Amino acid sequence: MTITVYTKAGCPQCRATLRGLDRANITYENVDVTADTHALDTLRALGYRCAPVVVTEHDSWSGYRPDKIAQLANK
Repeated sequence: MTITVYTKAGCPQCRATLRGLDRANITYENVDVTADTHALDTLRALGYRCAPVVVTEHDSWSGYRPDKIAQLANK
């Protein structure tokens, strides 16, 4: 399963999301939207305005969502 986490520096919810994924031993790619303008444009096209944004093969969400992380861990 491919998981991409779009984050920005200094974002508490971003850090919490990455920690939650790490604790659940979920592999992901972290993309810093402050350094990658193409990634930022992609998120805006999807309708997201806040970091973090987690994108999986079949789902996406914004913000720290421990419930969604738990669902990923159980797959």
